[in-house]
Amino acid sequence: MSANGKQSLVIRNGTLIDSKGGPPVENDAIVVEGNRITSVGPVPGGMNLEDTEKVRVIDASGQWIMPGLIDGHCHLSFGQPDMPGLSIAKGSTSPEFNTIRAAINAQTVLRAGVTSLSIPGGTWFTDVALREAINAGLIEGPRIYCAGRFIVTYGSIGDYEPSWVGTPEHTLGTLANSVPEMITEVRRQTKHGVDFIKMADSTWGDNQTISEEELTAVVDEAHRRNARIAIHSRGSESTMAAAHAGVDWIMHADLATEADLYAVAEQGVRIMPTMTFLEHAAKIGGDYGRGTAEMDLIKRNLEGAAEMLQTARNLGVKVMAGTDTGNSPLMPYGELHGNEADIFVRHGGYTPMEAIQACTRENAFAVGLEDQVGVIDSGMLADIIILDQDPLADIRVLQGGRHLTAVIKDGKMVDLAGNEAQETAKLHFTKA
Repeated sequence: MSANGKQSLVIRNGTLIDSKGGPPVENDAIVVEGNRITSVGPVPGGMNLEDTEKVRVIDASGQWIMPGLIDGHCHLSFGQPDMPGLSIAKGSTSPEFNTIRAAINAQTVLRAGVTSLSIPGGTWFTDVALREAINAGLIEGPRIYCAGRFIVTYGSIGDYEPSWVGTPEHTLGTLANSVPEMITEVRRQTKHGVDFIKMADSTWGDNQTISEEELTAVVDEAHRRNARIAIHSRGSESTMAAAHAGVDWIMHADLATEADLYAVAEQGVRIMPTMTFLEHAAKIGGDYGRGTAEMDLIKRNLEGAAEMLQTARNLGVKVMAGTDTGNSPLMPYGELHGNEADIFVRHGGYTPMEAIQACTRENAFAVGLEDQVGVIDSGMLADIIILDQDPLADIRVLQGGRHLTAVIKDGKMVDLAGNEAQETAKLHFTKA
């Protein structure tokens, strides 16, 4: 029994993929005390597995054990889309309703095997509140590491309203058109508890909306306040500027050239392609009202991202995995969080093991928990999933949570049955 008097958890048998880089091994026993893994290997001496009051045993025979997935790019609290049939959820929904919906979204994501989540932007400070509620044990959900609303300039993604309207709190971005305004917004957001700052350049990367000088100032201020900084950057010029400014990671970089990526590698900046959105949108975006011109841009950027991924890998750039789930109705929660691993294998030349590491060990950086999550080892936080099929034989078994037999987050078993409210919210989001 653990020191706090609760049951110890022991996972016996099965095949262990610990995500440290070595080959899979036959598992004997993973022992969890409280929220930490205390041993991996033989059953500790003196532990009586027959004492069911002190020990709970999970038999994983014929199954595969690995760290919980980390989605490095998921939005839980965007103020849209509409939810049909609900008058309160038309267009600009209320912060109160949006918070409840985000909490349901978090539970759906957890039940897909995602035990940690990086949220690069949401509305109001909903995600900060959700993070704290989960940490306090008020509700279930993955570990959350979050930004606030995007910091944008005129013409950036998120600047959708006319200039005389500005960017209301329910929108994705907050306008800051000068260095002093940007620094003020960094200070405001860090005051309200964000983990990192999200900058956002143009939607598809066809022009650069934030200068290197502005980025450098924001990076300096964010780092001074112990916050990391990431940027939505699809274009070449913005990617080069972000690398020189020293952001912590770049999201997308679809149109980055080899010279841009060389600068990224030289500066030690990470990239998170989020090709899941591009690939999914290229397939079904037309069904959700995306016009021909936008579909052409999506396909162009998908092709660019595939080439970029291979170049980044060849240059030794650290690449993290995110999906952009929740950015629109075509990206439903719980369905796509494992898809980026398959894309890395198909487009980036990754082995299945390397793709798993991108979604676990490498992504620990995106949630600020390096050496805490993403690997199954003694001393690590006990975030573990068990699958009924081998992801090394077919990386697609990580998708949609369909092959999960157990999800353990913070040493606690998650009820995979979920509840009716989650299924209803998921249905509304998908149909919106």
